[in-house]
Amino acid sequence: MQIRIEEFVGESNKSWDDAVKQAVKEASNTISNISGVEVYNWTADCQDNNIIEYKANVKIAYTK
Repeated sequence: MQIRIEEFVGESNKSWDDAVKQAVKEASNTISNISGVEVYNWTADCQDNNIIEYKANVKIAYTK
C-alpha cells in the first residue's frame, strides 16, 4: 500500500470547519481511499469588518 498526499483549498461562507469539509468533498471527486486530512493554514476574506469567506489549506492523504 502506498500513501500519497495532495493539497487542496476548501472555501465556505459558514465556517473553517465547513471549509475543511468542502476540501475533502472536492478531493473525493478525483481521489478515492482518503485516509486523512491535515489542515496547515486558515485564512478568511473580510468585508465591512465581517468574515465573508473562510478558507482552509489542507493536505489530503490517500492510499493507492
